[in-house]
Amino acid sequence: MFKIRKIKDKLSLKIILIIAISFNLLLIVNFILLSVKSEKIFESNSLFSLLLGGNWQPLGGEFGLKYFIAGTLFVTFLSIMLAAPLGILCSIFLAEYAPKKISVLSKSIIDIFAGIPSVVYGIWGVICIVPAVAGVAHKLFGLNITGYSLLSASVVLSIMIFPIITNIVIELIEFVPQELREVSYSLGATRWQTVKHVVIRKIYPGIIAAIILGLSRAFGETMAVMMVAGNVAAMPRNVFDPVYTLSALIANNYGEMMSIPLYDSAVMFVSLVLLVTVVLFNSIARIIIHRIMKNGIK
Repeated sequence: MFKIRKIKDKLSLKIILIIAISFNLLLIVNFILLSVKSEKIFESNSLFSLLLGGNWQPLGGEFGLKYFIAGTLFVTFLSIMLAAPLGILCSIFLAEYAPKKISVLSKSIIDIFAGIPSVVYGIWGVICIVPAVAGVAHKLFGLNITGYSLLSASVVLSIMIFPIITNIVIELIEFVPQELREVSYSLGATRWQTVKHVVIRKIYPGIIAAIILGLSRAFGETMAVMMVAGNVAAMPRNVFDPVYTLSALIANNYGEMMSIPLYDSAVMFVSLVLLVTVVLFNSIARIIIHRIMKNGIK
Protein backbone atom coordinates (compact mmCIF):
# COMPACT_ATOMS: atom_id res chain seq x y z
CA MET A 1 0.00 0.00 0.00
CA PHE A 2 2.81 2.37 0.88
CA LYS A 3 4.61 1.58 -2.40
CA ILE A 4 1.47 2.27 -4.44
CA ARG A 5 0.99 5.62 -2.70
CA LYS A 6 4.65 6.48 -3.32
CA ILE A 7 4.31 5.63 -7.02
CA LYS A 8 1.18 7.81 -7.28
CA ASP A 9 2.98 10.73 -5.63
CA LYS A 10 5.93 10.46 -8.00
CA LEU A 11 3.62 10.18 -11.01
CA SER A 12 1.62 13.23 -9.91
CA LEU A 13 4.78 15.27 -9.44
CA LYS A 14 6.03 14.30 -12.90
CA ILE A 15 2.70 15.23 -14.51
CA ILE A 16 2.71 18.61 -12.77
CA LEU A 17 6.34 19.16 -13.83
CA ILE A 18 5.51 18.31 -17.46
CA ILE A 19 2.56 20.73 -17.44
CA ALA A 20 4.69 23.51 -15.94
CA ILE A 21 7.46 22.96 -18.49
CA SER A 22 4.90 22.87 -21.32
CA PHE A 23 3.54 26.28 -20.36
CA ASN A 24 7.05 27.73 -20.20
CA LEU A 25 7.90 26.20 -23.57
CA LEU A 26 4.68 27.63 -25.01
CA LEU A 27 5.74 31.09 -23.88
CA ILE A 28 9.21 30.65 -25.40
CA VAL A 29 7.77 29.33 -28.68
CA ASN A 30 5.36 32.26 -28.81
CA PHE A 31 8.25 34.68 -28.28
CA ILE A 32 10.31 33.03 -31.03
CA LEU A 33 7.43 32.99 -33.52
CA LEU A 34 6.61 36.66 -32.92
CA SER A 35 10.30 37.55 -33.24
CA VAL A 36 10.58 35.72 -36.56
CA LYS A 37 7.35 37.26 -37.88
CA SER A 38 8.58 40.72 -36.84
CA GLU A 39 11.89 40.54 -38.73
CA LYS A 40 10.53 41.88 -42.02
CA ILE A 41 9.50 45.22 -40.53
CA PHE A 42 13.16 45.95 -39.67
CA GLU A 43 14.16 45.74 -43.32
CA SER A 44 12.64 49.17 -43.94
CA ASN A 45 12.27 50.59 -40.41
CA SER A 46 14.63 51.00 -37.48
CA LEU A 47 13.68 50.21 -33.91
CA PHE A 48 13.94 53.93 -33.13
CA SER A 49 11.50 54.91 -35.92
CA LEU A 50 9.06 52.18 -34.88
CA LEU A 51 8.93 53.07 -31.20
CA LEU A 52 9.24 56.85 -31.48
CA GLY A 53 7.78 57.58 -34.91
CA GLY A 54 4.47 59.43 -34.99
CA ASN A 55 3.13 58.33 -38.39
CA TRP A 56 1.05 55.18 -38.73
CA GLN A 57 0.43 54.83 -42.47
CA PRO A 58 0.69 51.14 -43.43
CA LEU A 59 0.05 51.77 -47.14
CA GLY A 60 2.91 54.27 -47.11
CA GLY A 61 5.26 51.95 -45.24
CA GLU A 62 5.28 54.02 -42.05
CA PHE A 63 4.58 52.28 -38.76
CA GLY A 64 5.32 54.75 -35.99
CA LEU A 65 3.96 53.57 -32.64
CA LYS A 66 4.59 56.69 -30.54
CA TYR A 67 0.95 57.66 -30.06
CA PHE A 68 -0.16 54.09 -29.43
CA ILE A 69 2.57 53.59 -26.82
CA ALA A 70 1.69 56.93 -25.24
CA GLY A 71 -2.00 56.01 -25.16
CA THR A 72 -1.21 52.67 -23.54
CA LEU A 73 1.01 54.26 -20.90
CA PHE A 74 -1.48 57.02 -20.08
CA VAL A 75 -4.39 54.58 -19.70
CA THR A 76 -2.32 52.09 -17.70
CA PHE A 77 -0.84 54.52 -15.19
CA LEU A 78 -4.03 56.54 -14.70
CA SER A 79 -5.97 53.35 -14.03
CA ILE A 80 -3.33 52.27 -11.51
CA MET A 81 -3.55 55.67 -9.80
CA LEU A 82 -7.30 55.14 -9.43
CA ALA A 83 -7.28 51.45 -8.50
CA ALA A 84 -4.24 51.11 -6.22
CA PRO A 85 -5.29 53.45 -3.36
CA LEU A 86 -8.85 52.09 -3.35
CA GLY A 87 -7.63 48.50 -3.50
CA ILE A 88 -5.16 48.95 -0.65
CA LEU A 89 -7.66 50.77 1.59
CA CYS A 90 -10.34 48.17 0.84
CA SER A 91 -7.88 45.38 1.67
CA ILE A 92 -6.99 46.98 5.01
CA PHE A 93 -10.66 47.36 5.92
CA LEU A 94 -11.63 43.79 4.98
CA ALA A 95 -8.57 42.19 6.63
CA GLU A 96 -8.32 44.31 9.78
CA TYR A 97 -11.60 46.08 10.55
CA ALA A 98 -14.60 44.41 8.89
CA PRO A 99 -16.66 41.77 10.74
CA LYS A 100 -15.95 38.26 9.52
CA LYS A 101 -19.30 37.82 7.74
CA ILE A 102 -18.91 41.07 5.82
CA SER A 103 -15.30 40.23 5.00
CA VAL A 104 -16.17 36.78 3.63
CA LEU A 105 -19.08 38.14 1.59
CA SER A 106 -17.01 41.02 0.21
CA LYS A 107 -14.18 38.70 -0.81
CA SER A 108 -16.66 36.53 -2.71
CA ILE A 109 -18.03 39.57 -4.53
CA ILE A 110 -14.51 40.73 -5.39
CA ASP A 111 -13.74 37.27 -6.81
CA ILE A 112 -16.85 37.50 -8.97
CA PHE A 113 -15.72 40.89 -10.30
CA ALA A 114 -12.34 39.35 -11.16
CA GLY A 115 -14.02 36.70 -13.32
CA ILE A 116 -16.33 38.95 -15.35
CA PRO A 117 -15.35 38.99 -19.08
CA SER A 118 -13.72 42.20 -20.26
CA VAL A 119 -16.36 42.74 -22.96
CA VAL A 120 -18.99 43.02 -20.22
CA TYR A 121 -16.92 45.75 -18.58
CA GLY A 122 -16.69 47.41 -21.98
CA ILE A 123 -20.45 47.40 -22.47
CA TRP A 124 -20.94 48.74 -18.95
CA GLY A 125 -18.42 51.46 -19.74
CA VAL A 126 -20.25 52.45 -22.94
CA ILE A 127 -23.63 52.55 -21.17
CA CYS A 128 -22.61 54.20 -17.88
CA ILE A 129 -19.08 55.65 -17.82
CA VAL A 130 -18.93 57.28 -21.26
CA PRO A 131 -22.14 59.36 -20.80
CA ALA A 132 -21.07 60.24 -17.25
CA VAL A 133 -17.66 61.49 -18.42
CA ALA A 134 -19.28 63.49 -21.23
CA GLY A 135 -21.69 65.06 -18.72
CA VAL A 136 -18.94 65.94 -16.25
CA ALA A 137 -16.79 67.47 -19.01
CA HIS A 138 -19.70 69.61 -20.21
CA LYS A 139 -20.89 70.78 -16.77
CA LEU A 140 -17.50 71.49 -15.20
CA PHE A 141 -15.40 72.56 -18.18
CA GLY A 142 -17.89 73.42 -20.91
CA LEU A 143 -16.50 70.73 -23.23
CA ASN A 144 -18.75 69.08 -25.80
CA ILE A 145 -17.23 65.63 -26.13
CA THR A 146 -18.52 62.14 -26.85
CA GLY A 147 -17.14 60.72 -23.59
CA TYR A 148 -14.94 58.16 -25.35
CA SER A 149 -11.71 59.23 -23.75
CA LEU A 150 -8.64 58.51 -21.67
CA LEU A 151 -10.63 59.04 -18.48
CA SER A 152 -13.39 56.61 -19.50
CA ALA A 153 -10.87 53.92 -20.41
CA SER A 154 -8.95 54.46 -17.17
CA VAL A 155 -12.07 54.25 -14.99
CA VAL A 156 -13.23 51.02 -16.63
CA LEU A 157 -9.74 49.53 -16.45
CA SER A 158 -9.32 50.53 -12.80
CA ILE A 159 -12.48 48.58 -11.94
CA MET A 160 -11.05 45.58 -13.76
CA ILE A 161 -7.70 45.55 -11.96
CA PHE A 162 -9.15 46.49 -8.56
CA PRO A 163 -9.88 42.82 -7.61
CA ILE A 164 -6.32 41.75 -8.48
CA ILE A 165 -4.70 44.32 -6.20
CA THR A 166 -7.27 43.84 -3.43
CA ASN A 167 -7.03 40.04 -3.27
CA ILE A 168 -3.23 40.00 -3.19
CA VAL A 169 -2.97 42.68 -0.50
CA ILE A 170 -5.59 40.91 1.66
CA GLU A 171 -3.56 37.69 1.50
CA LEU A 172 -0.39 39.55 2.42
CA ILE A 173 -2.05 41.28 5.39
CA GLU A 174 -3.38 37.95 6.66
CA PHE A 175 0.12 36.51 6.27
CA VAL A 176 1.52 38.94 8.88
CA PRO A 177 1.92 37.07 12.21
CA GLN A 178 -0.61 38.03 14.88
CA GLU A 179 2.23 38.26 17.39
CA LEU A 180 3.49 41.42 15.73
CA ARG A 181 0.13 43.08 16.22
CA GLU A 182 -0.04 42.01 19.86
CA VAL A 183 3.41 43.44 20.55
CA SER A 184 2.34 46.74 19.00
CA TYR A 185 -0.86 46.81 21.06
CA SER A 186 1.09 46.05 24.25
CA LEU A 187 3.19 49.16 23.61
CA GLY A 188 0.07 51.32 23.56
CA ALA A 189 -0.40 51.64 19.79
CA THR A 190 -3.90 51.97 18.38
CA ARG A 191 -5.23 49.62 15.71
CA TRP A 192 -4.60 52.15 12.93
CA GLN A 193 -1.06 52.84 14.20
CA THR A 194 -0.43 49.10 14.22
CA VAL A 195 -1.75 48.70 10.69
CA LYS A 196 0.19 51.72 9.41
CA HIS A 197 3.54 51.21 11.12
CA VAL A 198 3.66 47.41 11.53
CA VAL A 199 1.44 45.58 9.06
CA ILE A 200 1.80 47.84 6.01
CA ARG A 201 5.50 48.35 6.65
CA LYS A 202 6.09 44.59 6.70
CA ILE A 203 4.19 43.88 3.47
CA TYR A 204 5.28 47.00 1.57
CA PRO A 205 7.26 45.02 -1.07
CA GLY A 206 4.22 42.81 -1.59
CA ILE A 207 2.00 45.84 -2.14
CA ILE A 208 4.40 47.04 -4.82
CA ALA A 209 4.24 43.57 -6.40
CA ALA A 210 0.42 43.65 -6.36
CA ILE A 211 0.47 47.02 -8.11
CA ILE A 212 2.90 45.68 -10.72
CA LEU A 213 0.60 42.71 -11.38
CA GLY A 214 -2.29 45.12 -11.82
CA LEU A 215 -0.08 47.16 -14.13
CA SER A 216 0.64 44.15 -16.33
CA ARG A 217 -3.07 43.31 -16.55
CA ALA A 218 -3.89 46.89 -17.45
CA PHE A 219 -1.12 47.09 -20.03
CA GLY A 220 -2.43 44.16 -22.04
CA GLU A 221 -6.18 44.70 -21.70
CA THR A 222 -7.88 44.97 -25.09
CA MET A 223 -11.63 44.72 -25.49
CA ALA A 224 -12.92 46.92 -22.67
CA VAL A 225 -10.39 49.68 -23.37
CA MET A 226 -10.99 49.54 -27.12
CA MET A 227 -14.73 50.04 -26.60
CA VAL A 228 -14.46 53.24 -24.54
CA ALA A 229 -11.10 54.87 -25.36
CA GLY A 230 -12.11 56.52 -28.64
CA ASN A 231 -9.26 54.98 -30.69
CA VAL A 232 -7.72 58.18 -32.07
CA ALA A 233 -3.96 58.02 -32.72
CA ALA A 234 -2.94 61.35 -31.20
CA MET A 235 -1.24 62.63 -28.06
CA PRO A 236 -3.95 63.36 -25.44
CA ARG A 237 -3.88 66.93 -24.14
CA ASN A 238 -6.12 66.13 -21.17
CA VAL A 239 -8.05 63.21 -19.69
CA PHE A 240 -11.08 63.96 -21.88
CA ASP A 241 -9.21 63.36 -25.14
CA PRO A 242 -9.50 59.98 -26.91
CA VAL A 243 -6.53 57.61 -26.97
CA TYR A 244 -5.45 54.54 -28.92
CA THR A 245 -3.66 51.65 -27.18
CA LEU A 246 -1.32 48.99 -28.55
CA SER A 247 -3.70 46.15 -27.79
CA ALA A 248 -6.57 47.96 -29.52
CA LEU A 249 -4.31 48.50 -32.53
CA ILE A 250 -3.78 44.75 -32.83
CA ALA A 251 -7.48 43.96 -32.42
CA ASN A 252 -8.59 46.54 -34.97
CA ASN A 253 -6.01 45.72 -37.65
CA TYR A 254 -5.31 42.01 -37.45
CA GLY A 255 -7.96 40.87 -39.92
CA GLU A 256 -7.13 43.32 -42.70
CA MET A 257 -3.34 43.08 -42.62
CA MET A 258 -2.87 39.39 -43.48
CA SER A 259 -2.40 40.03 -47.23
CA ILE A 260 0.27 42.75 -46.71
CA PRO A 261 3.56 41.22 -45.43
CA LEU A 262 4.97 44.46 -44.03
CA TYR A 263 1.68 45.26 -42.32
CA ASP A 264 1.60 41.75 -40.88
CA SER A 265 5.14 42.12 -39.55
CA ALA A 266 4.37 45.48 -37.94
CA VAL A 267 1.40 44.12 -36.01
CA MET A 268 3.43 41.09 -34.94
CA PHE A 269 6.08 43.48 -33.62
CA VAL A 270 3.40 45.26 -31.58
CA SER A 271 2.37 41.88 -30.18
CA LEU A 272 5.99 41.14 -29.30
CA VAL A 273 6.32 44.45 -27.44
CA LEU A 274 3.19 43.68 -25.42
CA LEU A 275 4.33 40.13 -24.67
CA VAL A 276 7.77 41.19 -23.44
CA THR A 277 6.36 44.01 -21.31
CA VAL A 278 3.68 41.88 -19.63
CA VAL A 279 6.10 39.00 -18.98
CA LEU A 280 8.60 41.44 -17.47
CA PHE A 281 6.01 43.01 -15.16
CA ASN A 282 4.67 39.63 -14.07
CA SER A 283 8.13 38.19 -13.45
CA ILE A 284 9.17 41.10 -11.22
CA ALA A 285 5.94 40.88 -9.21
CA ARG A 286 6.11 37.10 -8.82
CA ILE A 287 9.73 37.24 -7.65
CA ILE A 288 8.86 39.80 -4.97
CA ILE A 289 5.82 37.82 -3.73
CA HIS A 290 7.77 34.53 -3.80
CA ARG A 291 10.54 36.01 -1.65
CA ILE A 292 8.03 37.32 0.87
CA MET A 293 6.27 33.95 1.15
CA LYS A 294 9.55 32.02 1.24
CA ASN A 295 11.36 34.14 3.82
CA GLY A 296 8.28 34.93 5.87
CA ILE A 297 7.43 38.16 7.65
CA LYS A 298 9.27 38.73 10.90
